[in-house]
Amino acid sequence: MTLVSNGGRSNAGLPQGSAASVRARAAPMTTCLPYRPESVAAARRFVVAKLLEWGLDDLADDASVIVSELATNSLRTGCRTRMLVGVRRPTERVVRILVGDGSRSLPVMVQAGPGATSGRGLAMVHRLTHGRWGVTLLPFGKVVHADLAVPAPVPR
Repeated sequence: MTLVSNGGRSNAGLPQGSAASVRARAAPMTTCLPYRPESVAAARRFVVAKLLEWGLDDLADDASVIVSELATNSLRTGCRTRMLVGVRRPTERVVRILVGDGSRSLPVMVQAGPGATSGRGLAMVHRLTHGRWGVTLLPFGKVVHADLAVPAPVPR
């Protein structure tokens, strides 16, 4: 069963087939991280390094926030099997950030009150991606994906 919200694509799982339209240097990358708080920073470094390699420096700040929120949510599931972090270029105009874990517990976007100390993460992801994020349920877990638009090149 696949659940996709907010305009995301249903083929958002970590495994990805051949995509001839995506440049070779934009090959997908995935890493497996332990369930420890320091893995959130490792996920940020991993995604930002790939964006810099692809020349997408302008997306690094938003991608850092997104992967931090998704990895933090993954840590909070209580699952200890694995946390996978991936970054893809499904098209030249999209960067997809993925965080997978062994829990089938779905993320929930809540309305955090002014005094709340948590609960704003998915709202930030929603805002930064313009609603292009979603969840793919797997037999033994899930993958949460978030898509960032790649700005069009500026004509010279």
